[in-house]
Amino acid sequence: MKARTGLFQEIFGMALESIRAHKMRSFLTTLGIVIGVMTVIAMVSVIQGLNQTIAGEIEKVGSSLIMVQKFEPVRMGNISEEERQRKDLSLDDAEAILRECPLVGGLTIWLNPNFLALPEVKYQNMKSDNAILFGTDENFFKVYAIYLPKEGRGFTGAEIRHKARVCLLGSEVAEALFPHTNPLGKEIRIGGESFTVIGVLGKRGQMFGQSQDNILVIPYTSLMKYFPYDMSSLQLTMTPRDPTKVEETIEQVTNLLRVRRKVPPDKPNDFSIYTQETLLTLYNQITGAAFIVMIVISSIGLLVGGIGVMNIMLVAVKERTREIGIRKAIGARAGDIIKQFLLESVVLTGLGGLIGILAGFGIALIIGATTPLPAAVTWWSVFLGLSVSMAVGLFFGIFPAQKAARMDPIVCLRYE
Repeated sequence: MKARTGLFQEIFGMALESIRAHKMRSFLTTLGIVIGVMTVIAMVSVIQGLNQTIAGEIEKVGSSLIMVQKFEPVRMGNISEEERQRKDLSLDDAEAILRECPLVGGLTIWLNPNFLALPEVKYQNMKSDNAILFGTDENFFKVYAIYLPKEGRGFTGAEIRHKARVCLLGSEVAEALFPHTNPLGKEIRIGGESFTVIGVLGKRGQMFGQSQDNILVIPYTSLMKYFPYDMSSLQLTMTPRDPTKVEETIEQVTNLLRVRRKVPPDKPNDFSIYTQETLLTLYNQITGAAFIVMIVISSIGLLVGGIGVMNIMLVAVKERTREIGIRKAIGARAGDIIKQFLLESVVLTGLGGLIGILAGFGIALIIGATTPLPAAVTWWSVFLGLSVSMAVGLFFGIFPAQKAARMDPIVCLRYE
């Protein structure tokens, strides 16, 4: 055992010495490996960061929420003609769901205004830019627990029915309008209309560089009375009475809406119904496709690098012909020669893989620091990058190693 360990150490030392003697050649040889591994590590880090961010947001909002809206939540390209021809959801649909779907525990309405430009939001000489305005009801803060007011309160049923001029501010809007004052009870202007502040929402931070706190919430009835609105934006969000019966609740709501919207049995839904988990699954499919594309691109770099490694190892065999003859003459077996050149090839590509890993993580950290895209370092990606790079060295080093092992020692010793 000790003899084998000593032999391995000797071969490993010879491999390192060979690489050290030809630094530039070794670096250029492994450049394809570096680029391939770097691409994999950087992309995996960004994708993992995105996955963790999305999963975290879904966990905060709640995975059992069920959303119904006119259009599909995610699409590639423009709205299809079939989607354009769909009927808008209505407030009557919301009432029917609550009345006829016993599995639904709670339901809230989300309605967006139809603004080409967002209205100016002001308090005295202070103003908030680009605040996102939407209308909802008194159940919103029960269904969306993440939006619970930090200060003040939510809407009451009476305020919804009477189209009250009341509002809740996101923390960013509150800081812009009231940097040194308690906003509760103050009157602000939204466009040309005045609203009384009854609450301030808790801080949620940013997601992909987009603030989640630059929002303004008013009763949906008030939005419909004082601002132009778009019923195609209506979203009904509900919670199942029993969190373990999400699928049954979806089926019950789907059947009701199909009947109300007169959808034939042989036709697909003319509305979209989905959960947060559905969005996560769809998102993972998209990132999975991106991952496959990334693997194909990086494989080209690894293939080029592998061919370069094989070429350089063949050159090394030629250069060290006399050395091979001397080693065989003093008792080295063919297996020892194969081990020497294979180990040199693996060490060469392994070092390239290590450089690629460090470069990939560096790029991922720069992306995370300078863009809205998050990045997460995962140990399995390090293992993957190093394993693949060493496997490339092992595969492309076999032919040069076998060629060296088959050489006749007498011919090798005569080689000049």
